[in-house]
Amino acid sequence: RDRDIVIRMTGCPNSCGRPSMGEIGFIGKAPGTYNMYLGGDFVGKRLNTLFAESVTEDQIIALLTPIFGRYAAEREKGEAFGDFVVRAGYVKPMTAGRLWWSLPQV
Repeated sequence: RDRDIVIRMTGCPNSCGRPSMGEIGFIGKAPGTYNMYLGGDFVGKRLNTLFAESVTEDQIIALLTPIFGRYAAEREKGEAFGDFVVRAGYVKPMTAGRLWWSLPQV
């Protein structure tokens, strides 16, 4: 029932915190503003995908709260958060690292 979610955040332009590897990832754009990425897999075999650009901390909470609610109510047995957001259609899976910087059509 309880399951960890991998969250990675960085403000470093070199991505030292490896935000692309998290089920949820944040890359700082300016003080208090982030690009938000979703859908990496828990074990690091799939990168996450851009979900929202230049969001504030309050917007992050507003965006994630209903997703967490759906995850709690609709996840399949043993399903990780990153797998859920892909299955639920929030983002498409990022299957090739060379495409990570492109904006997907969701």
